[in-house]
Amino acid sequence: MIATDLCRTPATNLAAAIRTKRVSPVEIVEAVLTRIEAVNPTINAYLAVDGERALKAAHAAEAAVMRGDTLGSLHGLPVSIKDLEPSAGLRYTNGSILYTDQIADMDGIITERVKAAGGIVIGKTNTPHMGHKDMCDNLLGGPGRNPWNLERTPGGSSGGAAAAVAAGLGPLAHGSDGAGSIRIPAALSGVFGLKPSFGRAPYWPNVDIWAARSHNGPITRTVADAALFLAAIAGPDPRDPTTIANQPDDYVAAVAQPLPALRGLRVAWSVDFGYAAVEPQVRQLTEQAAQRFADFGCRIEAVNPGWDDPRLGAEISWYVSMAARLGHSYDQRPQAFEPTLAEIIEAGRRVSGEEHGRASLARTTFYQQARQFFEQYDLLLTPQMPLAAWPVDHWPAEIDGTPTPSIFDRLSFTFPFNLTGQPAASVPCGFTAEGLPVALQIVGRGHADTLVLQAAAAWEQAAPWGDAWPSI
Repeated sequence: MIATDLCRTPATNLAAAIRTKRVSPVEIVEAVLTRIEAVNPTINAYLAVDGERALKAAHAAEAAVMRGDTLGSLHGLPVSIKDLEPSAGLRYTNGSILYTDQIADMDGIITERVKAAGGIVIGKTNTPHMGHKDMCDNLLGGPGRNPWNLERTPGGSSGGAAAAVAAGLGPLAHGSDGAGSIRIPAALSGVFGLKPSFGRAPYWPNVDIWAARSHNGPITRTVADAALFLAAIAGPDPRDPTTIANQPDDYVAAVAQPLPALRGLRVAWSVDFGYAAVEPQVRQLTEQAAQRFADFGCRIEAVNPGWDDPRLGAEISWYVSMAARLGHSYDQRPQAFEPTLAEIIEAGRRVSGEEHGRASLARTTFYQQARQFFEQYDLLLTPQMPLAAWPVDHWPAEIDGTPTPSIFDRLSFTFPFNLTGQPAASVPCGFTAEGLPVALQIVGRGHADTLVLQAAAAWEQAAPWGDAWPSI
C-alpha cells in the first residue's frame, strides 16, 4: 500500500493487515509521520511529535509479529494523545505557556493502556489552555485549524485530535470531554467522536476527581475504530474511584452487526430542547438524519424533553472549578492567561458559596429529569452543534439571530450529558452550503455505551462518511 492509502485506512483494517503480515507497523508509522510533517505546519494539530521513539516502537512491533508473539488489540497502530494527559518523555503543555518546556515523567492512564494494548504513541495533540473552551488556539503558537476550511476552527478542546484524524494524521486519537470537548471538534471536523458513560474509561491523573464531569474517549474516522480504541482503554482502575466496576463489552463485535439491536427501539428526536438556538441548515440536515432511524426499525418521536435548561448551574460549576484550579497561577502570571480564560476565572471568583451549592443541587435535579425522560426512550437524537465551524480568531456573535455572548450558548446539546454522565456520540450527517461538516448526536441511557455505538454504526452503514476527505 502507498503512504496515502495507509493514512486513509481505518485502524481496524490496519490491525488486520499487520496480523497477516501484509503491512508492517514500520510502514504505517513512517507514512503517518510523513503526513504529519507535510500537513501539521498548516493545521497545527500536533504540539509534539515523537517520531524517533515511534519508529523504534514500530520496529519492535514488527519483530513481535514476525516472532508470532501474542499481539494486543492496538498492536503497531499509531495513536495520538491529547496534551491534557502526560505521556512519559513527551512535551506536556496543557495548552499553556506556563508549561511550554515541560516534559512528562510519567504516563497518564490512557497512554498507559494504549501502550499495554500495543499501540504506538505518535505525539501530543493541540488543545486550548487547560481545555477551557470550544476552540483550539492558545499562546503557544498558531491556532489549530479545520482541515475542511483553514480559516475555521476545528473546535475544542480536543481540536488537535479531531483535526489530525480528519486530515489523515493518524487513525486513532484520544480526546477528553468535560462539557463537549470530544463531540464539539468531532462535529466541526467531520469525524466520529464518542463520550463514553462517565467512568467507563478511567481518568487519571485528575486534580478534580469528585467533579465527576470529565470523560476520556476516542476520536476516529469510523465507528469500528472507536469501538477498538474504547475496548483498549475502558475498564476499572483504583486510581480513579469513579470508574465503572464491571469490564467493558466486546464493542468491536457489537458494531459489526448493529441493526438487530435497534429494531423496535423507542427513539426521541429533539431539534432544540425547546430552548436552544440552532442554525437552519443544521436543523434541516440533522432532522433528515434522525428520520432515517425509522429505516432501522426504530419508532421515532419528535419531542420537547420538558426539562429545565441546566446552563446556569453548569456555567457556575465550570467557572468555580477553573478559578479554584488556576487562580493561584493566574495571580502570579496574569500575562500567561488568554482573556477568555481570565474572564472565566474572574467569574468563578464572583460566585458565592451558596450559589455554588445551588448549582450542585440543580445538577441533581437535572439528572433526575433526564433519568425520568429516558425511562420512556432508549435513545435521544439531537443536533450535535447548533452551527458549523466558525472563524479561528473569534467566536460567532449569534446563532440564527440569537446573540451568543457565552461559550455555553454553543454547547446546549453537549454539556447536559456531562452533568448526567450518559454516553453520547457525534456522527457526521452532511455538509452546509459552505462545505462545512454537520453532525447528529446520539445519546443513550447511562452505561448503554454498546447501544450508542450500535446506533452510530447503523447510521454509518446507511450514510457512510468515510470516503469524504478534505482537500488538504
